[in-house]
Amino acid sequence: MTSARDTHAAPLESVLAQDRTVVLGGLAGVSGLAWAYSISEATGMHWTETHLPHAGAWDTRVFAVVFIMWSVMMVAMMVPSASPVVLAYAALHRKQDTGQRPLGAVTAFVVGYVVVWTMFSAAATVAQWSLHRAALISAVGASTSAPFGGGLLVVAGVFQWTSLKSACLTHCRSPFLFFITSWREGTAGAFKMGLEHGVFCLGCCWALMGLMFFAGVMNIYWLAGLSILVLVEKAVPSGVRLGKLAGAVMIGWGIYVVSHGV
Repeated sequence: MTSARDTHAAPLESVLAQDRTVVLGGLAGVSGLAWAYSISEATGMHWTETHLPHAGAWDTRVFAVVFIMWSVMMVAMMVPSASPVVLAYAALHRKQDTGQRPLGAVTAFVVGYVVVWTMFSAAATVAQWSLHRAALISAVGASTSAPFGGGLLVVAGVFQWTSLKSACLTHCRSPFLFFITSWREGTAGAFKMGLEHGVFCLGCCWALMGLMFFAGVMNIYWLAGLSILVLVEKAVPSGVRLGKLAGAVMIGWGIYVVSHGV
């Protein structure tokens, strides 16, 4: 015999499945466009000649181009890894208000998340200019100094084992406590929650993003590898252990780079 509770739950689950499909489609579309742009820029061999000077001087146009490049690259790398959290937020929002589609709130949440990484992109642009001016990286943003490049690897590797990394990664892997304690209603509330989640995500991944200055900012293979590592850390059951293993490899690699001057 079907109970009233079961009768109510069936349509809700159907609606949740529809919301999930729409949200996943939107996230995939945004990520796909960002990846298409990043791949196009990375594989266009005229990138350095058309966008970056080989001397230390940058003008407003160069800053704008590099900032856009970083911003789109962060969307390509970070939005896929945030998808489980976004889907969880959409489901909780729907269950709290079954009469309203959560798409507006979900969009605000994602925008807040992206704003954090856009701010990081601005900082990364300034860092790239400073490192380029100091001749520590090439025109394509790759390390030209063994101590600097090896140091990046060691710092990123050590950070993988820190308590700050662990705390931020725990939030990204299990965000329900965050939703329970920090839930805010409305579009503005969703935006603020997206900002907060973005800060945790930045705290988890900033050192890995700094490794873009090791192999090259537009090195598509490095970009893909780091994206996969970030996704594995957040979504795979053994992601925490794999992240620490990757950190140990980075430390060893960094020591090798510094000691052999490569």
